[in-house]
Amino acid sequence: MRAARLIRMALLVQSNPGLTAAALARALDVSERTVIRDAQALQEAGIPVRSERGRTGGYHLAPGYRTRLTTLHPTEAETLFLSGLPSALRDLGLSDAADTARLKLTATLLPSVRAAAEASVRRFHLDAPAWFREPSAPELLPELARAVWSDRVVALSYARPGRGGAPACAVSRVVEPYGLVLKAGTWYVVARLHDGDGPGGVRGDGPGGGWRTYRVDRVTALAPPAPGGPEVFVRAADFDLAAHWEAHAHAFARALLRTTVTVRLTAWGLGRLPDVVDGAAVGDALASASAPDGDGLVTLALRAESEDVAHDQLARLGADVEVLAPASLRARFRERAAALAALYRTDPETGSGADGQR
Repeated sequence: MRAARLIRMALLVQSNPGLTAAALARALDVSERTVIRDAQALQEAGIPVRSERGRTGGYHLAPGYRTRLTTLHPTEAETLFLSGLPSALRDLGLSDAADTARLKLTATLLPSVRAAAEASVRRFHLDAPAWFREPSAPELLPELARAVWSDRVVALSYARPGRGGAPACAVSRVVEPYGLVLKAGTWYVVARLHDGDGPGGVRGDGPGGGWRTYRVDRVTALAPPAPGGPEVFVRAADFDLAAHWEAHAHAFARALLRTTVTVRLTAWGLGRLPDVVDGAAVGDALASASAPDGDGLVTLALRAESEDVAHDQLARLGADVEVLAPASLRARFRERAAALAALYRTDPETGSGADGQR
């Protein structure tokens, strides 16, 4: 465990000279005190890691020194060849480049390591999109990816979904696109609002400190910013896309749940609830559940994106769920139940009702 961490630390310092103890501690998920001890251990092992003070300080390797720790272990090669998603690379227009890079990497590997890497590809395949959903790349995804790669400021037009059945409305923002995320087959862009009047050109106040997440399939247009404005932005050195997404994804999912529905469920319906509703809503819903009543029924409050979404989700539970509120949604289920009762009242073969009469 420690040996692997020491190798990682040496490679981090080699590829990113000037990393501070705090930055290394975050990257290695250890304390700063552990970083200091590990630096001493590397020095004792003959790797000239040194710490420098001042504005250009941090940890460095001695000038001209490069570690010899870059040879891949078979297990590392297996992991590396599993790290790409073919569908994601295709959506981004990078599949050809990835194939070429993989061939070049394969050619540099020792025969034993090459065999391990090829074996992993034959045994594992990563499929990002969800079931029963035909994946499609948003039309503007490749152009947006180029803006992300080049740190280019863009004017983004976005179709914001309407609330309560209202039609979608068009929104325009000038943003700094920091990264793209593929989540369950849907692409999102993580961006920071850009404002030439703000400090450093970035609007940092307000909810989320100026950070926004947009679904790429709802982006309707991309254009350069207004003439005279900056064409590129300076990326924050401490921004970590994976950490940002992990920190904000749960809050983002919960923010979509704008409607509260009160329901009564059978034991079977309660057990099936996590299979039919949004994952972000399940924990709060189960926490709000009452004790079973005399008939074994449980009442709870469930959050959903909208009444339409709640209707579609809860309909899968059939008679094992009863909507108590809001009244409008209860009325929709009453109308649905009446329509189903009328549909199934008549025998499709004879045209007669359940009592044998036409």
